[in-house]
Amino acid sequence: MSSFALAVRDSSTMLRRNLLHARRYPSLTLNLLLTPVMLLLLFVYIFGDVMSAGIGEEGADRSEYLAYLVPGILMLTIGGTTIGSAVSVSTDMTEGIIARFRTMAIHRGSVLIGHVVGSVLQCVMSVVLVGAVAVAIGFRATDATALEWILTVGLLTLVALALTWIAVGMGLSSPNAEAASNNALPLMVLPLLSSAFVPVDAMPGWFQPIAEYQPFTPAIETLRGLLLGTEIGNNGWLAVVWCLGLAALGYFWSKSLFNRDPK
Repeated sequence: MSSFALAVRDSSTMLRRNLLHARRYPSLTLNLLLTPVMLLLLFVYIFGDVMSAGIGEEGADRSEYLAYLVPGILMLTIGGTTIGSAVSVSTDMTEGIIARFRTMAIHRGSVLIGHVVGSVLQCVMSVVLVGAVAVAIGFRATDATALEWILTVGLLTLVALALTWIAVGMGLSSPNAEAASNNALPLMVLPLLSSAFVPVDAMPGWFQPIAEYQPFTPAIETLRGLLLGTEIGNNGWLAVVWCLGLAALGYFWSKSLFNRDPK
């Protein structure tokens, strides 16, 4: 077999291993999914009228705020799901299985590829589940064309890929699973500091740069434009640049950490 065929075979094996782990131990994924679902329900049914009245021009309208909120919640879902990747990678590194893999005739990068592809698939499934909850409580994107739906899926997948590589690097650099979970927490906190819940213009002046100059805000605004027909402006290419930059950073960081000789 060629080296490429071996890499594909070993990566597929590692992907199957990670998906089996996720299926046998679903508690971590379910716990991470609980946060975006609870925030969605909380902000729609408890704060919906107040929030919509504060940011809208036609008074309180919970349905309009639901439409505004869902893109940010979907990004929050991806950020939360990737925390599980950091924990999984750290667990593998600290429990000795990676040391065993190093002695076997398998493609060296297949372990990380299996984690990354498995995490991206879990992110997509998590987004589908949270999106189903949003549809169940009234969210609709009826004006989105087929092309816009394709671009939406592509954007969500690209964000998941970029954040997963960053999470893998955090897991590799952490001494244990608990530290990995804490180190990856910013992936779930940053969406809370973006335009997910209120427009950047409605925030205090000193806080606006924090919300504007970060990866989640352009991604959320692009997603809103694709699903709801709002103006995208420069956010589309900014989101792509952020994702490509984070993916490259996470890839080279993870590769460097993984290739270090064990102590």
